Amino acid sequence: MKQRWRFWASVALIWVLSTLVDRLWWTLQTGVPAWDQADYLNSAMDHGRALGVLPGGGWQGWQALLDLSPKIPPLASLVNGSVMALSGDAPEQAAWSLSLWHGLLLVVMAGWGRRLQGDGLALIACLLAALTPAFLDLRTDYVLEMALVASCSLAIWRLGVWCDPQTGGRWGQAWGCTLAAIAAVLVKQSALLVLVPAGLWAAGIALRRGGPWLRQALLLPLLTAVLIGPWLRHNWITSLGGTNRAVFESAAREGDPGVLSLASWLWYPRLLPEQLGSVLLLVGLSGLLLWCWQRQQHSSDHSWSWRWLLINLVAAWVLTTLSPNKGDRYIAPLLPSLLLLLARGWWQWGHWLEARRSRLVWPLFGAGLLACVPAGWAHQLHRFDDRPRGPVEALVKAAGGGDPSTPPSTLIVVPSTSDLNQHNVSFYGRRHGGQTVGRQLGGSRQDREPVLARAEWVVLAEGNQGSVRKAARKLDQAVRSSGVFELVHQFERPRGGSYSLWRRRATHPVAGPSFAERFPDLAAGLAAGPVGLDPVFAAVGQEHMLDGHFSYREPVRSEALAALAQDPDAVQPRWTLALLAVLENRPVQAVEQFEALQRLLPDNPWPAAYRSVVNLAGWNPWQAAAAADGASVSNPVLAALGDLSGVLSGAVWRIPAAITSVPAAVTAVEEALEPASNQDQDQEKASS
Repeated sequence: MKQRWRFWASVALIWVLSTLVDRLWWTLQTGVPAWDQADYLNSAMDHGRALGVLPGGGWQGWQALLDLSPKIPPLASLVNGSVMALSGDAPEQAAWSLSLWHGLLLVVMAGWGRRLQGDGLALIACLLAALTPAFLDLRTDYVLEMALVASCSLAIWRLGVWCDPQTGGRWGQAWGCTLAAIAAVLVKQSALLVLVPAGLWAAGIALRRGGPWLRQALLLPLLTAVLIGPWLRHNWITSLGGTNRAVFESAAREGDPGVLSLASWLWYPRLLPEQLGSVLLLVGLSGLLLWCWQRQQHSSDHSWSWRWLLINLVAAWVLTTLSPNKGDRYIAPLLPSLLLLLARGWWQWGHWLEARRSRLVWPLFGAGLLACVPAGWAHQLHRFDDRPRGPVEALVKAAGGGDPSTPPSTLIVVPSTSDLNQHNVSFYGRRHGGQTVGRQLGGSRQDREPVLARAEWVVLAEGNQGSVRKAARKLDQAVRSSGVFELVHQFERPRGGSYSLWRRRATHPVAGPSFAERFPDLAAGLAAGPVGLDPVFAAVGQEHMLDGHFSYREPVRSEALAALAQDPDAVQPRWTLALLAVLENRPVQAVEQFEALQRLLPDNPWPAAYRSVVNLAGWNPWQAAAAADGASVSNPVLAALGDLSGVLSGAVWRIPAAITSVPAAVTAVEEALEPASNQDQDQEKASS
C-alpha cells in the first residue's frame, strides 16, 4: 500500500511540475487564438452557456444542446466549457482544461505502464510524456488533440485489459473499456482510426472465446446507440459534410501525397524526431534493440499486453496513413503507445547498467532526461515567434463587443488572417456574456450588395488580407468607396499594415423590407421544387452571415403561428414553419408541416418529396417511403425517393426499380435546373 501511494504521488508530482511549466508558457505568451483555436474556444463557450454555467446563456433542453455540435461531437466542449466556468474565459484561463486532459493521459500512461512491466517503466513513460515536444505543443495550444490523445489511450488500455486471456472477461472491465471507447468517439470522430483495429480484434476474441466475453461484447453496440445515437441522428448530415471537407477537400487543397505513395507512408515516421526529440527517440530505439538481444533473460514483462500494444500501434498507424489528409496532429493519438514502447528501451538501458552494478545508473538517467529538455523548449520558443498577435480584442471592444449590456450585433469580417478572423472576433465579442459575433463575407461577388445594403459593422484590412478570394478585395474596395460606411478607428498590426473598423452612417439606414418580412415569400418558393430551392438557401445563407444571431426567426415564427390560428388551412404559414424547422434541424416539426401541405396541395408533388427527404434525414426510411408512395401525383423524384427509401427500410426487392428510378430523377432535376443555371451564368457575365 505504501509503495502504491508513493507511485501515484510521483505521478501527481510529474503532473504538477509539467502544469507549472505550461502555466509559465501561457503567462508569457501574449498572442490571440487563431482559426481553429478560436473556433474550439467558441464551442466550449457555447456549451458552457447551454449548460447554464457561463454568463449569456441558460439551459434550453437537450435538443438545443445537440444543435451546438453539428460537425464535431460535444464531449470535449462540454468538459472545456465547464472548466471555463471555474477558471475564466480568457484563453490562458480556459487552457486549464488542457491540464485536466493531460492529467488523465498521465494516469493512463502510469496504469498502462505498470501493467506492461511495473512501476519503473510506468514512471519513465510519464516523464517522457511530460517532456515530449508534441505533448508540450498540445498542452499549450487550444485544440482538441490533447483530449483525443487521453481518451483514445484510455480506451485502448482498458480494452486490452478486458481482452487479457488470464485476467480479462469481467463485467467491470467491459463497462470500463466500452465507456472509454464511446467517450473517445464523442471527443472527435478521428478516434475511430485508432479504435477500429482494436475493436475488430476484440470482437474476434469475443467470438472465439464465447461465454462471458461474447455477452459482454454486446455492451458496445447497446451503449453506443444510447450515448452516441442521439447526437449522430441529429447531426449526421453536417458531420459527414464536415468530415468530407476536413479529410478529402483539405487533402486536395493542401496537396497531400496519394495514400498509396511512398511519401504518404513515410509522412508520419519522418515527423518523429521533431515530435519526440532526437535524444528520447535514439535512447528508446537503441534500448529496444538491447531488449530484443537479451530476450532470453528472465523478464517481468506482461507478454500479452505488449503484443496488444504493438499490434494496435501498427494497425492504427496504417489506418491513419490511409487517411488522405495529413497533419502532425493527426498522429498524436498513437504517440502514447509509442512512448510506452520507447520507455521500455529506456528501462532496458537502466536494467543493463544496474546489472553491472554501475553507480552511474541514476546520474546517467537524469542526464538523459535533461538532454530531452532542449528539444521541447526549442520547439516552444520557436512557437513564440509564430504566435498570432494583433489588435482583435481592442477592435471588438471598440464595436461594443464583450459587454453583456450591448445589444446583439454582427461584425462582417472581410480579411481572414491568423490574428484576425471571424472566429476570434466572435470569441472576444462574446466574453463575459457579450453578444457580438463575427461572420465572414466576401467569398462571392453576390456578397457586395447585401453588405452595402444591410451590414452595420464591417472590418477591413490594410496590407495582407490573409486567405481570402479576389472577391473579398472587391468587397473591401466597395465598402471604402460607397460612402455608406464611416471609419471608426484604425488599429496597427505588429507585422505591418492595419485593421480598420467601419460603421454604417446614420445617413444611410438599412432600406427595404427586413429579412423577416421577406422570409414568407422565400419559403413559398419551395413549392416550385428544385428551381425554388437555390434562391431560398442562397438568401438564407447570406442572411445568416449578416445576422449571426438569426434574429429573424422568432418574429417569423410568431407571425406564422398567428396566421394559422386564424386559418388552419392557410398554405403560406405552413411553408414558413416548414422552412424554419429545416433550418433549425427539427425533422419532426418539418414533417408535420410538409404532411399538412401534402394534404392541402394534393396536385403539388414537392410537399411529399420534402417530407420523404426530411424523414430520411431523421433516420426514418419507413415513413420516407410511405410519404413518397402515398403521394396522389406522380413524379420522377417521388418515384426515386420511394424506391430508395424502400431499399433502406429493408425492401430489397425494390433495388431493380431504384436502379432505374434514381438516375431518371437526377436527369429530371438537372433538366429543371438548366434554364435557371444558364440565366445565372448570363447574369454573372453581365456583372463582370
